[in-house]
This record gives sequence, structure tokens and C-alpha cells, in this order.
Amino acid sequence: QVQLVESGGGLVQAGGSLRLSCAASRHTFSSYAMGWFRQAPGKEREFVAAISWSGGGTYYADSAKGRFTISRDNAKNTLYLQMNSLKPEDTAVYYCAASSTFGATYYSASYYANYDYWGQGTQVTVSS
Repeated sequence: QVQLVESGGGLVQAGGSLRLSCAASRHTFSSYAMGWFRQAPGKEREFVAAISWSGGGTYYADSAKGRFTISRDNAKNTLYLQMNSLKPEDTAVYYCAASSTFGATYYSASYYANYDYWGQGTQVTVSS
């Protein structure tokens, strides 16, 4: 069992930045690939970004490319999402997730069912 706790969400104006963090409960964090998903009101959960267990592979949704950066610090059992140039359409609850099964492809990294553990989410609100 891996417990994930997100933090860093909040209210920001369009064009601003936020850095989300996801703290994992176990020292085996480094054996999991990790991802960020988001869900806006009335919409389905959607993939944002993912990173391999070593950090050597990263994957981004088109909406995140060039603005968001996913990273991890395995020594601190922590996942990050740096979000720049935020837009009102980025408003959503952001979830981190851990996967023991995804392969090194965008399709695999972005498929929510490949993730075994999920955090409770952190709200990000971008005002126009």
C-alpha cells in the first residue's frame, strides 16, 4: 500500500505559476512510475503528465507541453509538478498516482487504469 498526499494547490491569476507536490508514504516510492491527472467540474479525469521510476522518461498531455514540468526526488519520496503560464482552463482538482505496471509509452503512461494508488487531490483555481 502506498499513501499519496498532494499539496501546493491554490488560487492563482492567469499567467501565474504553481508547484504541486505529492508525498509518498513508502521508501519503495522509487520503484513506482508516477503520474499527475486532473478533473474539472463536470468533466472526466484526464492525464496531465507522467514520469518513469528513474525520472529518465517523461510524458505530457498536449495541454501541458511547454508549460508544465514533472519531476521527482526519490530520496525525498516526492513527486512534483511545476505549472507555469497557467490558464483558466487548467482549473481542476489535481491528483497524483503511482503505477507499478506502466510501460514506456505515452499510451501506457496516460491510461488511468495502469495506476494502482491515488492521492486525494489538491484544488487548483486559475482566475482570468
